[in-house]
Amino acid sequence: MISDDLVEALRAALVRLEIEAPPVIGLERPARREHGDWSSNVALVTAKAAGRKPRELAADIAKIIEEDPPRHVAGVEVAGPGFVNFRLHDTWLHDVLRDVVGAGVESYARHDVGRGSKVNVEFVSTNPTGPVHAGGGRWAAYGDSLARVLERCGHLAHREFYLNDRGVQMDLFAASLAARKAGQPVPADGYQGEYLVEWAAEMPADADPREWGYRRVLEDVAATLERMGVRFDTWFSERSMVESGAIDATLQELRDRGVVYDADGAVWLRTTGFGDDKDRVLVKSDGEPTYVLPDIAYHRDKFARGFQLLIDVWGADHHGYVARLKIGMQALGHDPAELEVLLGQLVTLVRGGEEVRLSRRAGTFVTLAEVLDEVGPDAARLTFLLQSIDTKQIFDIDLVRSQAMENPVFYVQYAHARIASIERVAAERDVQRLALDDVDLALLTHERELDVLRSLSELPDVVLSACVDRAPHKVTTWVRELAGRFHGFYHDCYVMGTDVPPGLTQARLWLVEAARVGLAIGLDLLGVSAPESM
Repeated sequence: MISDDLVEALRAALVRLEIEAPPVIGLERPARREHGDWSSNVALVTAKAAGRKPRELAADIAKIIEEDPPRHVAGVEVAGPGFVNFRLHDTWLHDVLRDVVGAGVESYARHDVGRGSKVNVEFVSTNPTGPVHAGGGRWAAYGDSLARVLERCGHLAHREFYLNDRGVQMDLFAASLAARKAGQPVPADGYQGEYLVEWAAEMPADADPREWGYRRVLEDVAATLERMGVRFDTWFSERSMVESGAIDATLQELRDRGVVYDADGAVWLRTTGFGDDKDRVLVKSDGEPTYVLPDIAYHRDKFARGFQLLIDVWGADHHGYVARLKIGMQALGHDPAELEVLLGQLVTLVRGGEEVRLSRRAGTFVTLAEVLDEVGPDAARLTFLLQSIDTKQIFDIDLVRSQAMENPVFYVQYAHARIASIERVAAERDVQRLALDDVDLALLTHERELDVLRSLSELPDVVLSACVDRAPHKVTTWVRELAGRFHGFYHDCYVMGTDVPPGLTQARLWLVEAARVGLAIGLDLLGVSAPESM
């Protein structure tokens, strides 16, 4: 890759100047094209230790590199306080095209930073008392796409759904379902909504409302998430930990480690020993565990299953709970950094400029299934992934449903459909794409063509950044940029026609193929289909 060649040139220049190179030499694309194609701050980083002024050191580095420039380098310049900027010949982008189509969808923009590490990604994890609400779609899209990004970077990602299937809420749900079956009012604190009426009608008269209702919820939740292409490797039951004795075993291990004590009839975790402002109750005076103990037991179980990193996707309302769960892991002897809790903000649904508050089916909230019925799984999923999960999101149903260029989902998928249309026209006209080695890519000089290739060159860095930062929305941003650049190419650069020389047609056909590979990778990471017609 060109970036590797530039880093080596910078390192060699430092050796010539008898300056120790940093372990990692920074190299990035300037925000403004007029500043060149690549830029390094290496002179700024090393100047102080070398006893040099950064800009003068940058000038010496640039002079050495220009004596024997790496392939594709057209010029080296000094900018600002001491940045070394590289200007490249267009040939570097032609090499990008070769890299993309040579590696293909399977291998391009793939990394091995994960080195096979086992990562448990837990997300959605709604209480099994009813359908998934619309906001749960954001966690579903995010969690699954994060797992896809982790996998492309060499991790072994395991998707997990935690079922809080014991306690008061399950009792209220069962009582509400039984009341609906009997045609009676639901309990004061019970569950409302037409879905209970529907399910009560389905439930056999002799069925246990708790067990039957529990299974019916799981069926509904799994089917809804399946529509979005989200499938879980494990559906983990809290109740199973009670039955297996895992909660009691966890409490005993904490006692053995000397971090638990008894006071006022309750059992306490000594969290103040780990920086908390007060100790936390694990078991109340009535003998019932608080939610802290089962959660610690659950995460203990994850580590026992061999996971090296745990990632939980929670709502922002759980912010205050993160620290004590990390302390729980630390109390069990784990590095708290082995648990990451990612907090997401809520989604506001809007239709006709007005907030949508109530569900036709659930009565008290809008279900994810209703959203999918209105806009479709692809549109819902990509929309949920437009922004960073830690920002509040407005989901405009009318916009997402529209087939207009203002709709980012339509905009991206239409780019892939246009690629497929070019391939169909080529087949209809019997235009065969020659072997890449027989095609003159130097004919690709139009700025629209080069912009597409610039986007493709960025995909490996985008995927890695999305992985490290736990930010699948960066892939969404990239996909939208590539789609925009391809639409510009499609408008300004005919691939076939009497006015297009055969050699240029061949080069552009390969450019189209490279764009197809890039879009296919990006859309797959987002869990969105790549349609061939729209």
